[in-house]
Formats: sequence, structure tokens, C-alpha cells
Amino acid sequence: MKDYSDSVENCPIADVQKIIHGKWTMVIIYFLSSQTLRFSELRRKLPNVTEANLTKELRTLEQYGLVHREVYREVPPKVEYSLTPIGEKFIPVLEELEKWAIEYNERK
Repeated sequence: MKDYSDSVENCPIADVQKIIHGKWTMVIIYFLSSQTLRFSELRRKLPNVTEANLTKELRTLEQYGLVHREVYREVPPKVEYSLTPIGEKFIPVLEELEKWAIEYNERK
């Protein structure tokens, strides 16, 4: 890796940390990597996250351009979440983190 010790502000890892700082962010990306999901479907897959925190993390991911929010004008309102192309590029990173986590847990 390149040395960014002179300034954290220029460090790309610090940029990633700003985007992926939420407790549930990577798990949300993981679930959206396989399919488009409605809010209620995500909520069921993440029973330990509050509705407010899920909303906050989805909005953050949308703000950074990793998640697309599609609102359908119907009654009742329908909202779906999916990964954007730049969000899909994060999937190989998650896969590598998964491999690392498995190896880490096996050493215990």
C-alpha cells in the first residue's frame, strides 16, 4: 500500500471509512448484492437494527452513491433499494473481507 502517513486527509482508506462507518452498512450492502429489496424486507433480514438506524444508514449509502432508492407512486407507497454500479464494485471487497473473517475465526 502507498504511504499516506503524512496526511490522513489524503488517505483513501480514510475516505472508505467515512462511507462504511455504520454498524450495519456492510451487511446492508451484502443483502443488496444479491437482490433489490424493499425497506420491510431489509428490516426483516436485520432484526437487531432499529427502523431509525436502518433508515439513517440507507440514506448515507444513498448520499454516497452506493445505493439507489426507487419510489413507486402507488398506494400503499412502495420503495425499493438496490446497489448502484459503484456499490456493486464494493462486492469484491466484501468477499475478501469474508475470506479474512473466516480465516481469523478459524485461528481461535
